[in-house]
Amino acid sequence: MTRPTAPLPHPTAPHPNAPLPSPVPRPRRRPGRSLRGLTAALLADDRTADWPSAAGERLAGVLAALPVPAQAGLRAAAAAADGYALLRTGSRLDRLHPDTREALLAGLAARPALPPVLDLVKLPVLLAAGTELMLHRRGPTGPSVGPATAPPAVPADPPLDCVPSAAWPDRSTADAVVVGSGAGGAIAARTLAGAGLRVIVLEEGRHHTTAEFARRLPLDRFTDLYRDGGATVLLGRPPVLLPTGRAVGGTTVVNSGTCYRTPDRVLERWRSRHGLIDLADPAAFAADLDEVERTLRVAVQPVDVLGRNGLLALAGAERLGWAAGPLRRNAPGCRGSTQCVVGCPAGAKQSVQLSVLPDACAAGARIVTSARVLRVLTDPDRPGGPRAAGIAARRPDGSRFEVLAPLVVVAAGALESPALLRRSGLGGHPGTGRNLAVHPATSLAGRFAEPVAAGPAVLQSAGIEELHGQGVLIEATAPPPGLGSFVLPGVGRELRAELEAADRLATFGAMIADRPRGRVLGGRRTLLRYDLDPADGRTLLRAVEATGRLLFAAGAEEVLTGLPRHPRVRSTAELREVLARTGPDALHLSAFHPSGTVALGADPATAPADAWGRLRGVHGVLVADASGLPSCPGVNPQLTIMALALGIAREAVRRF
Repeated sequence: MTRPTAPLPHPTAPHPNAPLPSPVPRPRRRPGRSLRGLTAALLADDRTADWPSAAGERLAGVLAALPVPAQAGLRAAAAAADGYALLRTGSRLDRLHPDTREALLAGLAARPALPPVLDLVKLPVLLAAGTELMLHRRGPTGPSVGPATAPPAVPADPPLDCVPSAAWPDRSTADAVVVGSGAGGAIAARTLAGAGLRVIVLEEGRHHTTAEFARRLPLDRFTDLYRDGGATVLLGRPPVLLPTGRAVGGTTVVNSGTCYRTPDRVLERWRSRHGLIDLADPAAFAADLDEVERTLRVAVQPVDVLGRNGLLALAGAERLGWAAGPLRRNAPGCRGSTQCVVGCPAGAKQSVQLSVLPDACAAGARIVTSARVLRVLTDPDRPGGPRAAGIAARRPDGSRFEVLAPLVVVAAGALESPALLRRSGLGGHPGTGRNLAVHPATSLAGRFAEPVAAGPAVLQSAGIEELHGQGVLIEATAPPPGLGSFVLPGVGRELRAELEAADRLATFGAMIADRPRGRVLGGRRTLLRYDLDPADGRTLLRAVEATGRLLFAAGAEEVLTGLPRHPRVRSTAELREVLARTGPDALHLSAFHPSGTVALGADPATAPADAWGRLRGVHGVLVADASGLPSCPGVNPQLTIMALALGIAREAVRRF
């Protein structure tokens, strides 16, 4: 295929930086009768306050954003609870006296197999209830979004050349197409465009602005900014929740802003075991990390907005003599809204749609939004073997378009890149979709005598690295208003009391560097499978013990473990006794930072892409995202992904 020479199209469309209209408020959906009854039972809705019943209506909106299987599962659980009530009392849950409802639910919770299922049902209920309780406490005259200290002025975002796919022509040409606008795709686009190539970036999500973040509730943003409404699940034992972003800027829009440099031991492993001799050269990689840090304006988080959650973590670590400190973040001027995971409402966090993509667009790159890339196009008859010819994509209305280009950068993320390659007939390497590492994580909450959630705070503020050499990293976290996802114990009055007193909880999370036991299956629809390695399960239990010990050292009166059978402990000794009788299957696990599913490596037998990110079996296709990481990085990986993509794109320019 010859190099395209036609100019890039400039279709008629609203100016990309024109002010967005205020979002139309979502109509309040009425949840089904069984869901209303179950929500009322869980929250002890005795009609003495409005927020528990309002939580039922908000829950319907949360459900609408979830994948169909999750919706069906929650409705089935509600129907089963309703059926149980009918069997025992002759009435449905929503018709029963609050005391009777609570007694029935407590009886269900006491059955051996049901607490884990009940806790899964409670998660969306708590999300909805937390938001309604927040609004209830603020009252009609309080701010609608964020803490009372949130500044009224919102900075203007840097300009981006974004065009909705509906306004993009059916066929266009470029020198390079980048699939995905997250950490890897953004830096690749900037590098290629800066070298004079005509670059088009395809993004499945839409462009969200800081002004939009500032005027919308955190929960409403959450369901919009995450794939599957934040309910992506790794199937396995145990199942693991894995939220991933879908927006211009990818998961950098919804991550915590924590910026760790790639550990030396990881780079050495990539060089010695995987053959990334040049790409992972310590001096060269350090220089690329430096460049990324300058772009993202990375610095140690100042203590003045660390928040009490972070200060407690540091105090506990000091009492234990553990290595700890404020985290390095890409959020200069952070005002402590705690809303990093639903888009920074102050524009402080330098996610790539604010820091990297503007430079790419200034160099000529264009971003097509709401575009689902269906496959990479190839020319099979080129001398020397098949070569990339561009991409085919789909608009939200189902119509299709093509962008023709001799270079395609695959940066759709570790969960979507393997599926794209399979749809394209390029996923035949046995390593494609394998090698999935996910940083399994769990969290504990400590109850303190004084409020913890008071004043500005950073969502992820302090890092405790004492056990990092053993693969465990503990970080202090403070969820945004209405989004505390920790599974509070109890049902009925007990659960309601826990929710109303949640401002006295400090939450610490622990993640581990795992063995790559996961797989991404399928092409048209992805299926995610992950079986926790037994050794990783033991490490997670050690992480739980260490996190509980840290909370008690910080002064916690009790620790909420997240374990359905042993939700509370009053001492480290009691926690050890509980964990001695507990297996990893009982943990509530989430995961972050998926990587490794189209791994780079020198060995053609094990790595789908070579040591410079070039996909094997075809010319002109590069892998430049987290899927290319050869092994688990062991730290929050944004800097690592961007430095890797920078090196790959720079080498591609040299060879173009």
